[in-house]
Amino acid sequence: MSDDTKQTHKVMAKRKAKDSVFLDLFQNKRYLLKLYRTLHPEDATATEDSLTDVTITNVMTDNLYNDLGFIVNNKLMILVEAQSTWTVNILVRVLLYLAQSYHEYFQRTCQDYYKSRKVKMPKPELYVIFTGNKGRKPDKISLSKEFFEDADIDIEVKAKVIYESDTDDIINQYIIFCKVFNEQTKQHGMTQKAVTETIRICKDRNVLREYLAQREKEVVTIMMSLFYEEQIMKSFIKSERYDVAKEKALLMLQNGKITVDEISKFFPELIESDIKELETEAM
Repeated sequence: MSDDTKQTHKVMAKRKAKDSVFLDLFQNKRYLLKLYRTLHPEDATATEDSLTDVTITNVMTDNLYNDLGFIVNNKLMILVEAQSTWTVNILVRVLLYLAQSYHEYFQRTCQDYYKSRKVKMPKPELYVIFTGNKGRKPDKISLSKEFFEDADIDIEVKAKVIYESDTDDIINQYIIFCKVFNEQTKQHGMTQKAVTETIRICKDRNVLREYLAQREKEVVTIMMSLFYEEQIMKSFIKSERYDVAKEKALLMLQNGKITVDEISKFFPELIESDIKELETEAM
């Protein structure tokens, strides 16, 4: 690998860049309190000390780094980022996240839901932050409406959807940050320039200015990843497909379903030396 190629690999942006910034931003209690007050401006009693971060780093088998959970004043607040591609499947994520959050809450508070004594649990509030354009999308979504045609089902999940607005609150600033990042990656690709330009533009527009000014180096680090990690995954997948192709080609050849001359037609990933090897094995 040449030095130029190595340098290019070092400046590729992470595909989950915005997700990482989402948590880095709101796991800071100063900004988390601003987020809460945006959702509950009437609650003047909340302080940084009254916020308990209960964000889950692993749900089932998938890492959901852009989902945020915290408890304040007996409310379990869950915010899930939908990014710029809309899908109602996010309600399933919300449901699983909520169940896991309660499970961990009962463990943390030493409550046994198998016993007869009624457990105490915080009231859930569910939100979806959508960083794309609103269009005609709803302000609220529910499991019963989206998946069961408004049927009276035995379990329900409802979530408020937050879109870009004309406000200056911390949530809206984060949505604008995401949109600026999308614009910059369209111009510069998933590169360091896209990241640094996003930070510069947002600071100029007073979007997350304080956060970006204080943690600019950390934000750049968060949003960047060594490209070779992605290349390793691609190489692994390619290798797996290559092995499967060879196995299938050999089986079809042995069963007389294809000829040696037809291997390259059905399996273009196999080269001449592979075909000769298969021919030998088949014979």
